[in-house]
This record gives sequence, structure tokens and C-alpha cells, in this order.
Amino acid sequence: MGFAKPARPRRLHSILVYSVKQIVFVCISFLFLTACGDKAIVNVYDKKIQKTPIPCLKLTVFPKNKMISQTMEKLYTFDDNCPYHLDISHKGGITCNSTQNVQTKCINGFPSSYLNMEVRKGLSLKYSYYIDLMSEADEEDVKKGFERLDKDLIFDR
Repeated sequence: MGFAKPARPRRLHSILVYSVKQIVFVCISFLFLTACGDKAIVNVYDKKIQKTPIPCLKLTVFPKNKMISQTMEKLYTFDDNCPYHLDISHKGGITCNSTQNVQTKCINGFPSSYLNMEVRKGLSLKYSYYIDLMSEADEEDVKKGFERLDKDLIFDR
């Protein structure tokens, strides 16, 4: 005499598998949508720099960019003889040919440029600000970067 398997546990199993698949799909979708956000990455390599006033800064922009240099000179008076350096690097026209980033490129685009600001004393890196951008760095991006730097550090003015 054989026993028939109850239909109820099989149905419950199907519902649970379906629910788990939905949860996994939602989590993966969220991950792809937030993977390349517009949030800057700030690193403080020397905590003392946040408590010690910086007397001056020397500006270096690489590669040279007139708009970035002029914007920065409107925001701060730089000194070419200063031991503290503000090194700004940027790059535009970045493309990604990798097939590993297909989802990111399709869903929310891939950054096409970046802006990086670093404060150094001599060769010692003290602070950095980095942001991926969806278009070429403009005056507003440069201002936001310096505003964050100005908020995090103390400058003698």
C-alpha cells in the first residue's frame, strides 16, 4: 500500500523558492543601481592634518587645465613656495570595453571621467578627495571638491 505525497508541502516549497528568487533579484538589482554612485571618496591619511591649520597651498593641475586652475584660483590664494601641495588630477573620455561591466553600463552608465584632489606635504600624502563623473569635470565639480576639502581641513587665511 503506497502513500500519496501531500500536495501542500510541494506548493509551500514552490512559493518559498519563488520568494527567494524575487529577493535575490531585488538585491542584485539594487547592487547594480548603486554600484557607481556620485558620491566622493575621501581619505584622511594623516589625522593630524584635520587639527593643524594649513598655512598655505601650492597648486598643481595635471594634465594642465585652464578652467580647473582658474576656478581654484578664485577659491583660494595659492603660494608657489609652500611646502603643502594641492595636486589635482583629472581624466575625461574614459571608456570601458570590458564585458564584465555590461550590467553597470546598461543600467546606469559607466563613469566617463574623474576628479582627484590630494593634499601632500613633501612626498607624504595627507588627504585625498576622489569622485567619478558621468561627464567631463566642470567648474561646479571643482567647487564641490574644494568645498569638501575646505570643510574637512583647517586653512590659515
